[in-house]
Amino acid sequence: MNAIIKFMKRHYKILLTIIVASVALFAFNSKSKKESDPDKDKLLLELLTFVIEKGHYSPAPIDDTFSKGVYKDYIQALDPSKRFFLQSDIDEFSKYETEIDNEILDKDLTFFNLTYDRLMERMEQSKKIYQAILTKPFDYTIDESFNTDYEKAPYAKNNDELVEKWRKQIKLSALSSLTDRLEIQEKKAKGITEEAKTGDTDELSDKAPITVPKKEAKVDDKPKTYAELEIETRENAKKSLDEYFGFMGDLNKNDWFSVFINSITAGFDPHTNYFAPEEKERFDVSMSGKLEGIGARLQKKNDFTEISELISGGPAWRGKKLEAGDIVMKVAQGDAQAVDVVGMRLDDVVKKIKGPKGTEVRLTVKKVDGTITIISIIRDIVEIEETYVKSSIVNKNGLNYGVIYLPKFYIDFEDKNGRDAGKDIALEVERLKKANVDGIVLDVRDDGGGSLSTVVDIAGLFINEGPIVQIKSAGRKKEVLFDRDKKIEWDGPLVIMVNSFSASASEILAAAIQDYKRGIIIGSKQTYGKGTVQNVIDLNQFVRNSAVGDLGALKTTTQKFYRINGGSTQLEGVSSDVVMPDRYSYLKMGERDVENAMPWDKIDAAEYTVWNKNTNFAKAIANSKERIAANEYFKLIDDNAKWIDSRSEDNNYSLNMEKFKIAQNAIEEKAKKYKPISKYKSSLIFTSLPYEIEETDKDGVLKEKRTRWHEALSKDIYVEEALNVLDDLQAKTVAKQAANTKKDKLAKS
Repeated sequence: MNAIIKFMKRHYKILLTIIVASVALFAFNSKSKKESDPDKDKLLLELLTFVIEKGHYSPAPIDDTFSKGVYKDYIQALDPSKRFFLQSDIDEFSKYETEIDNEILDKDLTFFNLTYDRLMERMEQSKKIYQAILTKPFDYTIDESFNTDYEKAPYAKNNDELVEKWRKQIKLSALSSLTDRLEIQEKKAKGITEEAKTGDTDELSDKAPITVPKKEAKVDDKPKTYAELEIETRENAKKSLDEYFGFMGDLNKNDWFSVFINSITAGFDPHTNYFAPEEKERFDVSMSGKLEGIGARLQKKNDFTEISELISGGPAWRGKKLEAGDIVMKVAQGDAQAVDVVGMRLDDVVKKIKGPKGTEVRLTVKKVDGTITIISIIRDIVEIEETYVKSSIVNKNGLNYGVIYLPKFYIDFEDKNGRDAGKDIALEVERLKKANVDGIVLDVRDDGGGSLSTVVDIAGLFINEGPIVQIKSAGRKKEVLFDRDKKIEWDGPLVIMVNSFSASASEILAAAIQDYKRGIIIGSKQTYGKGTVQNVIDLNQFVRNSAVGDLGALKTTTQKFYRINGGSTQLEGVSSDVVMPDRYSYLKMGERDVENAMPWDKIDAAEYTVWNKNTNFAKAIANSKERIAANEYFKLIDDNAKWIDSRSEDNNYSLNMEKFKIAQNAIEEKAKKYKPISKYKSSLIFTSLPYEIEETDKDGVLKEKRTRWHEALSKDIYVEEALNVLDDLQAKTVAKQAANTKKDKLAKS
C-alpha cells in the first residue's frame, strides 16, 4: 500500500538534526563488495532502529514483547505454508524468541544467520523431495485429505512427515489441474458426439455447444488417455515448482536480510518499512509514474528473461523492433561488449537495461520465430500510463456526466514541473466542463493513497476555501492543511466512489468531501482505515563513507491525520453515505485486521462551513438506498459475499478424485447462481473526451486500453448507481418536485 508522503521539509529537518548529531555512531570501514557483508548489515540494523526510535510517531519499546512479535512475523515470512522447517528447527529458533530485542540493540546477527542457513538447507532438501514425488503417478482412489489452513497446521516432526506434507500439497494441486483437464476433454467429446447427431452449427450462444465435425478433427484434437493427462499434469506441476524454486534461488542473503529487517520495522506499525535499493527505486516509480529506460516490462522464464509487455509511448514501443515474447540474451551499453544475461537474476537484468535518458542500450534478443537480432534503443523518460488519472463521458437521460478514475495520488518529488494527481485532476475537470457535463463521479476505488499535498489540491477543486485535513505529530500541536484558493473548479453535483481498498489519501479526500457535505460518498461499508502519515528517508546521507554501498531507505510513520470534524480515519476508515454490497463485504481485510495497527483517537474539530448548495442531498441518498435494496443484482452480490465468507473457513480438501469431483461440482453448481453478476451490462455508452480521441487515433495500444475500460464501465453496476445519484442531485429534480407538490395542492383545493 502506498504511503502518504506529507510536505516533508519541517519534520524532515527535525529528524535530520537528530541523525546528524549522532552520525559518529555510524562510522564504517570500507570493504570489498560481496553478496552479504555482516558489517554493513550491523550498520543498517543500528541505523534503522535509531531513526525509528527518534522519528516514529509512537515507537514501541524494544523489549521482550517486541521481540516475540518480530519472531512470529519473521518465521511466518520465511515459511508461510510450513513446508520447509521441521518442528526441531522451530524448537531451536524459539530460544531466541525473547532475545531478538537484545540482538537488535547489540547488533548481533546470530539469529538471522541461523535461520538463513537453515532455510537454505531445508530448501535444497525440498527440491529433492518434490522432484522425487513427481516421478511417479498419484493414486487418486485413496481416501485421504489435505487441509490448507497453514496457520493452524503443525510443523512436520521429522523428514518423513515433511515429505508427506509435500506429497499431499502437490497432489492437491495436481488433482485440481487433472480434473479440469478431464472435464475439458469430456466437454469436447460431447461436442463431437452432438455434432454427429445434429450436423453443423453456424450460430453459437452460451447454451449452444461448440462443435467440431469428426471429418475435420485434427490429430491434435484426438482425445488423450487418462494416463497421458496424468503425466502431462505432473510435468506441469514440476515445471511450476522449478520456476518457483528458480525465483527463490535468485534471492541472495541481502534479500533475506531485508525480510528480517522488515519484520523488525513491522513491530512498530504496519506501514513502517525498509526499502532495499531496488525497492526504493520501484517505490519512486510508483509515486511518480515515470522512469528512465526503454519502456518494457520483463518477466523471468526459467533461466531466460522475456519481454512481457511494451509500455505505450516508450522508446521500445516507438522503435517497433522489440516485441512481447522476445527473449533477451545479451545486454550492451552503447558500443561496449555485450554481457550474457541468461541465468542472471531478473533484478540484475533490469539494472543493465535501465539507464539515463539519451543513453544507448543494445539488446541481443531471440525472436519468437527463433531468429537472433541486435536491437539498439535510446533510453528516454517513460510514463506509465496506468498510474495516471483518466476520464470518460457518458450520456444518461439526456444529461452528460463525467467519470474520473484516479488510481493513486501520484507526485514527482524530484521534478516540480512533473505530473501530479492534483494538476491532472484539475485538467480533467476543466475538460469535462468544456464538454458541458451535468455531474462528476470521482472514482478512488482500490486507490491505496500517495501524496498528501495532492489530496489538498484535489479537494480544493470542489470547495470555496477551508481546511482539508488535520495533521498531528508526537508531542506537537496539530497542523491544519488548508485550501486557500477561493476559486471553485466544479460546483455541480459530485459523487465519490470508494471501496474497502480505498486507503490513506483516498480516505482524506472522501472524509473532507463528506464533512463539507460537498458530495455523496458511495461504496463499501467503510474504507480501509489507514490514518497515518509516512516520510521516506534516504539512509545513505547519514553515512560518511560512500564505499559502504547503497543502504536503501526507510519509510516510517511520523504523524497521524484527522478529519476536519476531528475524528481519525485510523481503523474506522470512512463510512459511505450509501453502502453498496460487494464481494468482500464480510471478509477481514482492513487496517483493523492488521497486527500492530495504531489506535483510533480524536482531536478537536477545525472550523469549516458546510456546503449549502446540494438542495436535495438527503433525498438523493434516500433514493439510492431504496434502489439498492430493491435491486436484484445487489441482492445477489450480497448473497455471494456471504457465501464467499463462509467458503473462506472451508480449508479441507479430499484427495480422492471422486470425492473431490463431487465437492467441486457442488461448489460450481452453487457458483452458477452468481454468474449473472459477471454478465451484468447497462445500456450506458462511455466515450473518450475529444482530446483523447485524437490521441487514440494515433496510438492503437492506448485505443485498445480505453475501449476495454469503457466496456468495463458499462458493465459496472456501481458506476451506474453513482450516475443515478448524480441524476437525483440535479437541480432540475428539485424544481420538478416543487412543481409537482404545488400541482397536488391545487388539485386538492
